[in-house]
Amino acid sequence: MSGPRAADAAERVVARAPSPGKGLWWAGVAGGVAAILCCVGPTVLALAGAMSAATAFALATDLYDSWSWAFRIAGLAVTAGLVWWILRRRRACTRTGVRAAWKGIAAALAAGLATYTALYWITTWLGNLAS
Repeated sequence: MSGPRAADAAERVVARAPSPGKGLWWAGVAGGVAAILCCVGPTVLALAGAMSAATAFALATDLYDSWSWAFRIAGLAVTAGLVWWILRRRRACTRTGVRAAWKGIAAALAAGLATYTALYWITTWLGNLAS
């Protein structure tokens, strides 16, 4: 009788295994922060007192005007790299694993976009206060 019970227990363990895409949203948050570092970095330095608000505003404006595309690409690269790393650690870095994790990957992209947008509006608001 121990044979069928062991098989039932194994099925319950497999049924409770998390989806390979679960918990990928934080990779998007990290990517969103990396994508907006051109503005967040000077803002944090100004709030910490390491530079004046006017200098931070000028630096953020110059970085955003000249290098915003590079920061956005870096944010996408951070998100993609973290998603790849997470899936690889879960041994789900295959076509089948990526198909199973598509909701988590979409959540990572949405979280990255939401983080970028929220931080953009906050830093724009702070920049308007500084100018």
